[in-house]
Amino acid sequence: MNRKFFIKTLGCKTNAIEEQIIIEQMEKNGWQKAQSCPEADIFILNSCSVTSHSDSQSAYLLNKAKRENPRIINILTGCCAQTIDLHKNFNTDNIDLILGNNEKLDIYNYIDKYFKEHTKKCVGDIFKVDEFNCKIVENPHQTRVSIKIQEGCNNRCSYCIIPYARGNSRSNSVGNILSQIKRLVEFGTKEIVLTGIHIGQWGSENNSGLIDLLCEIEKTEIARYRLGSLYINELDDNMIDFLKKSKKFCAHFHLSLQSLCDKTLKNMNRNYCANEAVLLVNKLYKTFDEPFLGCDIIAGFPDESEEDFKITYDNLNLLPISYIHAFPYSAREGTAAFNMKNQIQDAVKTGRVKMLNELCTKKHKEFLKRNKNRVEELLYEKKSPKTGAYSAITRNYIKVYIKDKRDDLRNTLKVVNLGEFEELY
Repeated sequence: MNRKFFIKTLGCKTNAIEEQIIIEQMEKNGWQKAQSCPEADIFILNSCSVTSHSDSQSAYLLNKAKRENPRIINILTGCCAQTIDLHKNFNTDNIDLILGNNEKLDIYNYIDKYFKEHTKKCVGDIFKVDEFNCKIVENPHQTRVSIKIQEGCNNRCSYCIIPYARGNSRSNSVGNILSQIKRLVEFGTKEIVLTGIHIGQWGSENNSGLIDLLCEIEKTEIARYRLGSLYINELDDNMIDFLKKSKKFCAHFHLSLQSLCDKTLKNMNRNYCANEAVLLVNKLYKTFDEPFLGCDIIAGFPDESEEDFKITYDNLNLLPISYIHAFPYSAREGTAAFNMKNQIQDAVKTGRVKMLNELCTKKHKEFLKRNKNRVEELLYEKKSPKTGAYSAITRNYIKVYIKDKRDDLRNTLKVVNLGEFEELY
């Protein structure tokens, strides 16, 4: 009789990579992936804990799994599991096994141990983990493949629980990363995305820097690469000059701004000021040829007045930003901001996010308009079985849809004039 597991992953790209590692590990040991909880023996929830909503979503999914299948074994792993002791009101009654972030990378062994010994919780001290746990996805199915180059974070932003969920920064070795890239190239992969919790801290424990890794990646046969989210001070003149000269780097930046008001940045314990961020964004726009410039912004941080928010909004409005990922501040137990005075009402936060989303729509339309007749290299991705159209993506992160009668263009590169397309996305 086949044993079946169902897995659900919440949150970031790092979690998505780890989901694939879990799936491969389970299938290699004889488990079959189910399509839903009712048909599964085990439900694995690979959780996020970046906001309180993430925790609520985890609790809801675990309860729902037991309602649909009372005999199912619920396994909670990921960031919510790692920080479970900080969540005073999190009900664990419907959880059979809790695994920390480091433990989940060996999930089959812990499941086997659960069946033999009925162990309920295996969550180690994440701050005692000082080496990168190098588990890889052996058979990636994506067109653009993410490679986890780093884990953890050494910063202590006042709103962020993630260091307590992921630990201090640990770096994957150059050798491991290059061997993965070589293997992917042999599979025919054209593009990789370098990801992690804080990739700008890659190599910090070895007196190296991200630019040292990129120098080695430039020597490989991979056609294109992208970088995950970066902090303002991680894009210095040397890095910008290096990326400008690269023939492989995709001019796609996602900047962890969070605010463009000095008072709020100080309260967040960010180590830069608004003017530094403004200067950097303008410099990137002038240095690269129509780069994609995305950013994260938190709305309604404690003690953020209307005037403070307006400063952030006005600064964003003046910048050549391509996309704004805006989200309301979420109070997290265990963080410094949780006990700050002048917490902002939810309705105010919602209103500010709405304004930022409207600004995002405007900025993204302006970005697409500037790119309308440019010649760009496309990477073909999925083909829709309904329309027959391929989705494809430019180096500067513009999506297009192409109808092509040829059988299989997936994972191929083609240079086109974007003026051929009625709509850009």
